[in-house]
Amino acid sequence: MISPQEFAKALGLTVISDEGREGSMRITVADLFRPGLQFAGYFGVFAHERPQLIGKTEMAYLCSLPEDVQQERLSRYFSYDMPCIIIARGMACPQALLDGARTHGVPVYGTAEATTVFTGRAIAFLREVSAPRQTKHGVLVDVFGVGVLITGESGVGKSECALELIKRGHQLVSDDVVDLSRVGDTLYGEAPETVRDFMELRGIGIVDIKSIFGIGAVLRRRSVDIVINLEIWRPDKDYARLETGERTTDILGVTLPLIELPVRSGRNLAIVVEIASRNWRLKAEGYDAVTELRRRLQHRAQDEPDA
Repeated sequence: MISPQEFAKALGLTVISDEGREGSMRITVADLFRPGLQFAGYFGVFAHERPQLIGKTEMAYLCSLPEDVQQERLSRYFSYDMPCIIIARGMACPQALLDGARTHGVPVYGTAEATTVFTGRAIAFLREVSAPRQTKHGVLVDVFGVGVLITGESGVGKSECALELIKRGHQLVSDDVVDLSRVGDTLYGEAPETVRDFMELRGIGIVDIKSIFGIGAVLRRRSVDIVINLEIWRPDKDYARLETGERTTDILGVTLPLIELPVRSGRNLAIVVEIASRNWRLKAEGYDAVTELRRRLQHRAQDEPDA
């Protein structure tokens, strides 16, 4: 995943000792470990592969130990490989702990934050950097607070549809190329840094959406809630007007609703995308138009007298 040095830099940690071995252990788990039980002598369950966070309780107990017991516990503690040690609340590092870390090449960092505050921030960061990633051809827009990933063959009109949505007050996240990452059970998308805020329009070229429409027209990052695939209208294909089941697609293990929209002259795709976004939000709140229509038809059939 990342090195302890990259972890410390990203979280603004103070370097107490950074004499780690060359090619030292990298951080591969999106979690921290507090070694209170290890300082008490129990090593039966020890997540040594995680960054070791020492808070007020662990530090007070370690410092209360007689010198010989403290040395014995720390000797066993450092017999395990660990990526780094973080001391919370701006506490001073005991000399015995510092000596053991230097001897075994374990970097030691400090933070002024409370243990719980730092834990939340660190785990969120580690989950982000360890998230599975994928780059996908498409356009990501925010429509009424719904993340819509528009896909389709090159030239089908994805960027033009997104441009019309921007004109109608919605926000562009990324055009043409979308960097996707999975954090927990949520899929997020953003633009590669080199093409952020830019859009390619055939016949015009590259345009800067933020400069033309203002900073409110762009968004740095957005969760992906639905996928709308555009395809050229095919006369030989039967496009159902009443869907009997929701189609889905899988991206990085996240199942998302999939809507297939046929494209032909005269169809306002931006309005259709707006309606699809509102409809998705209604479904998320428990209302489904097809179910309601069926309920009404069934109710009507029951009310009609027998022929």
